[in-house]
Amino acid sequence: MRKFGATSRALAVVTGAVVGAFGLFAGVEQARAEGGDSPWMIRARIIYVEPDVSATMKGILGTVEASGSLVPELDISYFFTDNIAAELILATSNHDMSATAGVDLGDVWVLPPTLTLQYHFMPKAQFRPYIGAGVNYTIFYGESKGAVASIDYENGFGVALQAGMDYDLGNQWVFNVDVKKIWLNTDVSVNGGAITADVDLDPWVFGAGFGYRF
Repeated sequence: MRKFGATSRALAVVTGAVVGAFGLFAGVEQARAEGGDSPWMIRARIIYVEPDVSATMKGILGTVEASGSLVPELDISYFFTDNIAAELILATSNHDMSATAGVDLGDVWVLPPTLTLQYHFMPKAQFRPYIGAGVNYTIFYGESKGAVASIDYENGFGVALQAGMDYDLGNQWVFNVDVKKIWLNTDVSVNGGAITADVDLDPWVFGAGFGYRF
């Protein structure tokens, strides 16, 4: 019940942030009509999430493994200046979980909204590299138990680094390539706590797609 409550609160915060961000977009066209420049950019990417797993387990299952996942992603950026921006990254991915002893741990959905602060080196050039750092809060949901009686994942905060580039295509469109590293830890409980694991998922996230600067 406690995990459900924490997850509900986290989802409410994330949903509120997204709704608020899109609400601000309503002023974009008005700003453009008045001759002002909008600081907003939205990107759509295809990303590949590759967990880099290490784990300490108490029990007989050995260590934990997680599959990669290819999914769509949406991000919203706000430019405070030409060089400095904040980016909210939204995606959810599904991962098959297993133990090296051959035990099927089912699969789990992961929702890791991530907020980064970026520095864009050459914002007026055609090739526009950037770096960023920030935080994420990862929510685990939709667990299937596989060959065990039950499995539970603890939500938690992590740290993220990123590097990428926008390539100007003209008419406010860009092509984007982006790489992120997220340090993410979760406590896993199997069979009601009979087996526990301290798991570092630490995924790499590789993405490519297109963006539009309003």
